[in-house]
Amino acid sequence: MKNKLYFLLSALLVIGMWSCKKQEHQVSLEGGTKPVLAASLPNDSRLALDYYIRDQHAVTFNWTNPDYRFTTGLSSQPVTYKLEIDTVGSNFSNPRRRSFNFTGDLSKSFTHAELNDLLTTGLRLKDSMEHNIEVRVNSYLGLEGAQLSSESFRFKVTPYDNPPKVTPPTSGELFITGSATPGGWMGDNAPPLNSQKFTRINNTTYELSSIALNGDQSFLFVPVYGNWSTKYGFTGAGNSNIRSGDEFKQGGNDLRSPLASGNYKIVVDFKLGTYTVTPI
Repeated sequence: MKNKLYFLLSALLVIGMWSCKKQEHQVSLEGGTKPVLAASLPNDSRLALDYYIRDQHAVTFNWTNPDYRFTTGLSSQPVTYKLEIDTVGSNFSNPRRRSFNFTGDLSKSFTHAELNDLLTTGLRLKDSMEHNIEVRVNSYLGLEGAQLSSESFRFKVTPYDNPPKVTPPTSGELFITGSATPGGWMGDNAPPLNSQKFTRINNTTYELSSIALNGDQSFLFVPVYGNWSTKYGFTGAGNSNIRSGDEFKQGGNDLRSPLASGNYKIVVDFKLGTYTVTPI
C-alpha cells in the first residue's frame, strides 16, 4: 500500500513540474515601438501640384519598423502597414479618407498626378485652393492586431485644375439633335433650333432643363446646329450607352434615349466627359 502511495505522489509531482515548465515556455507579445513617419518635404510645408509636370515625383512618405517583441525576442512575423491621408480636423474619421495597405514595405511615393487625383477625386477637395492635409501610418501584426499608430505628418497642398476630358465647343453653344428629339435629325445648314439649345452653366458644363424625348431613339450633341463637322457621341458602339447617362467623346457614335418617352433634363459635363439624362 505504501509503495502504491509513493508512486502516486511521484507521478503527481512529475505532472506538476511538467505543467510549470509548459507555462514558463508560453510565448506572448510584449509590444513594440510606434512607427515614425517622415516625408521628402518638411512637416507643415507647402506643396503646389502642377499639371505640366504631372508625371514627376511630388512626395515620398517613409516610416520605421515598429520592432514588435515577444517574450522570446524580436518578432519574425511580417508587419502590415496602412498609410492614411485625410484633411486636418477630421481625425481620420472622414469616410472619404484615402488609405494604402502594404506588407513589409516602408515607403510610398506619389507623382503630382497621383496625389492630385487622390485629393480631387478621392477626398473631393476643390482644385486651385490650398488645403491642410495630415498623414499617418498604422502598423499591425496579423489581421489588424497589435495596432500602433505614428504621429501625424501635416502639410499644405494646392491641387491643380485638370483640363477637360473632352474639349468644350469653341462656339460656346451646344444643341441636341436626332430621332429622339422633337425636331428630328437636323439637316445641313438648318437654322438653330433654340428649343433644343443647352444653357451654358460654366466653361465645361451645359444644361438642357427640359426636353420631350422620344423613347428608345437616337441622338447626338453638336456645337453648331446644321453643321456636321463636329459632333459629340458615345465612346463605344452606337446606341450601346447606358440610357440614363454615360461617357461621350468628340466624333463619337449615336446615343440612345431612355426607353420611356417623356420630359427629361440633360446635363453635359465636358470636364468629366460624361452626360446625364434625368426624368422630370
